[in-house]
Amino acid sequence: MSRTADIDLVFARAVTVDAVVRALAGEGWSLQEPFGISYVVNNDDMFDWQSASTDQAAEVLTLVGSPDNIDCIVGVCIYHSTAGTGGQLLFHAGRSHCSFTPTIDRRELSGAPALTDMAWYLNVLVPPLLSMGLTSYEARDLVD
Repeated sequence: MSRTADIDLVFARAVTVDAVVRALAGEGWSLQEPFGISYVVNNDDMFDWQSASTDQAAEVLTLVGSPDNIDCIVGVCIYHSTAGTGGQLLFHAGRSHCSFTPTIDRRELSGAPALTDMAWYLNVLVPPLLSMGLTSYEARDLVD
């Protein structure tokens, strides 16, 4: 039995990947995962994730933030080195909606390790995004 956990974030207006990543950096998030940087430009519905070295962060942000990609899903992995966890941050077409999926060393709920500690993720994702126009979120942890 597998699980799917994610947090959908809705903004009042379009946001940029770069601005969201910069806002989250204040809470300890970074594009730098244990093995580099991961990103996707899903212009063919294949979700073919790519890797880059950490010194290519600016180039990755330029690529995923390109106006040429505004109508497709783009994403980056973000990592919280202090907490040792991270995941995929996908930005949907139009960029007023994004989703976070904890895919890197998912934090477990104390006393119920099969469940995701969604409160921890919400506490470190939501506050820095409020000033960017975050209007709502929906968190789910479901059995597939």
